[in-house]
Amino acid sequence: MLTLALSSLRSRPSRYATSFAALLCGAVLLMSFGSLLDTAGNDGVDAASSSVLLTMGLVVGGWSLLLVTFALTSMQTLHVRQRTAELALLRMAGATRAQLTRLVLGETVVLALIALAAALVPSIAAGRWIVSRLSESSLIAPTTAATFGGFAIHLGVGVTAVATVTAAVVATRRATASTVIAAATDASTESARVSRPLAVVAAVMLFLGVDLAIVTATVMRGVEGFDPMATGGPAAIWFSIGLALLAPVLVPRVTARLVAPFAGVGVTGHLAAMHLRRRTGQMAAAAMPTILFTGIALATLVMLAIDDAARVARGVAKTADYRNAETTNLLVIGMILAFAALMIVNTVVATTLQRRRELDQLGQIGFTASQRRALVAVEAAVVTAAGVAIGTVGSLATIIPFAIAREAMVPAEGVLVWLGVFAVAEVVAVTSAVLACQRLLVRGAHVGLQLGWLPAASPSRDLLSRREG
Repeated sequence: MLTLALSSLRSRPSRYATSFAALLCGAVLLMSFGSLLDTAGNDGVDAASSSVLLTMGLVVGGWSLLLVTFALTSMQTLHVRQRTAELALLRMAGATRAQLTRLVLGETVVLALIALAAALVPSIAAGRWIVSRLSESSLIAPTTAATFGGFAIHLGVGVTAVATVTAAVVATRRATASTVIAAATDASTESARVSRPLAVVAAVMLFLGVDLAIVTATVMRGVEGFDPMATGGPAAIWFSIGLALLAPVLVPRVTARLVAPFAGVGVTGHLAAMHLRRRTGQMAAAAMPTILFTGIALATLVMLAIDDAARVARGVAKTADYRNAETTNLLVIGMILAFAALMIVNTVVATTLQRRRELDQLGQIGFTASQRRALVAVEAAVVTAAGVAIGTVGSLATIIPFAIAREAMVPAEGVLVWLGVFAVAEVVAVTSAVLACQRLLVRGAHVGLQLGWLPAASPSRDLLSRREG
């Protein structure tokens, strides 16, 4: 099975591109913050600098660990689920479930090893950049030298291996439990449900988010400094993860309302509405990173806006140290949000590329390339809007309690922040979907031209001619 796994990786590298990107960026994020723990342990680092490095490495690195684990597990589960029909066919041909598990594990391990090797140099550079920013912000001594060692490597390797291998085993066992016909049906019309273990995990995440929200609104009320942020910020992360885990149930209900106006707008709108009502599993997978991106971005940015408004109302000026710490925190959160945005791209591209056969069939019955691109764009826009709506609910676990803690109203800038987050999520998702669709159309046109499937005046032939021109 290892030989077959290596052959699969060599013959179809594009299939694993999104998984590789997720593994690479996740490892970079983990190891870059893990390097702060290595730096804190250096002999020449003073006690104050070591405390800052340890705090940031453990707190921010801990949140990065949670998000990366969630993202890698979701991506691996999506990748295996898209191969349900293929794995079921191998099962019908005589392969045992253990053999198929070893096949997927072999692919996963090889891909993870390549990603970890490729992540070493970027991780070292990112770790040095974070240390330099902390030094420039006067949070640590300027003589502190960045170190990349055991903590960083063990964190990157350990989380990547555990998350991907566990997800591969669980997803493969589920995928190989179906017949070929059942697998094909499940791939296109998966029911909106959440397994009991997943529901329990989601409930725990939601509880932790509510608990931190209550602490922020009560214990931290009137407390100055960063302490209310330390409890209020993570509340949205926990709550958003809980909502993302419930996406198979929540997303179809939200998209059913959002897609209704498109149902009567031409054939493309009607087909998009029909697809969104049936593809609950794909919709949930595509919306999960958007929920996280929206929840974290909106909570962080609005929280800072509330803090600024409260300080202006009280006539309290920000000290230089406060501004430096705030800037550094924004840069760190920006790295996490960049990872979340990349996961949106990866998920949208993976779900779109999986629809090659469907898009080819639409072309054969008369859909033009523009109509197929519009179909994919509408579906991506609606699913992203659903993710933003759910993520907005998740962000309230931080926004409302922090406003109470600061005894201030949410400023009007919060609306502009929401519009900005919504616009970024929509642009990233729709652009990724359309570009992935365009790639499929061009590839299909090449194949059809070579095999003589395309007539002289077909839209696909015209598209291919313009592309080559």
